[in-house]
Amino acid sequence: MDTWQELEQECLRCTRCKLCSGRNNVVFGVGNKQTDILFIGEGPGEQEDLQGVPFVGAAGKFLDDMLSIIELDRTKVYIANIVKCRPPHNRDPEEEEQQACIGYLRRQIELIQPKIIVCLGRIAARQIIYPEYRITREHGQWINRDGIWYTAIYHPSALLRDLSKRPDTFEDLLAIRDKMRFLGINASAE
Repeated sequence: MDTWQELEQECLRCTRCKLCSGRNNVVFGVGNKQTDILFIGEGPGEQEDLQGVPFVGAAGKFLDDMLSIIELDRTKVYIANIVKCRPPHNRDPEEEEQQACIGYLRRQIELIQPKIIVCLGRIAARQIIYPEYRITREHGQWINRDGIWYTAIYHPSALLRDLSKRPDTFEDLLAIRDKMRFLGINASAE
């Protein structure tokens, strides 16, 4: 098994897809590496690429607000993305780019060994939960696979654009809090 340092160094040198040619920084991940809760987004945006940290722009601030609703913050969870380099103009990462990068995320999951994985948006859900996942119909539903509980919620950037999705997301966040309690995850002790 990798160490965190070995995995991050390998990722920083990655040239497996064309996204490497336009990056300022590899956005590896941030947070508590001993957490029980992993949040997965699709890929870095402009601010993330510039700073090398996931979810630092407007969507990141909104994610922080979402986490605070259920008494979480970045010190209590780990946040990563499907792809580690920014797609041009913040477009969706292409399937080829996702496949080139997904191994890094799988290795992060192995190191963390989370009890809960929360996919942020449809791209993460389709890559992590299953390819036909429909975020508008299935958000907030739980799937248990190999002892890990998976769910997906709307991406914070979608919630910034479409206020009508916020009530559903509030309920989904409460369900995450309830699942944490059910599993005996005490986030305040992390």
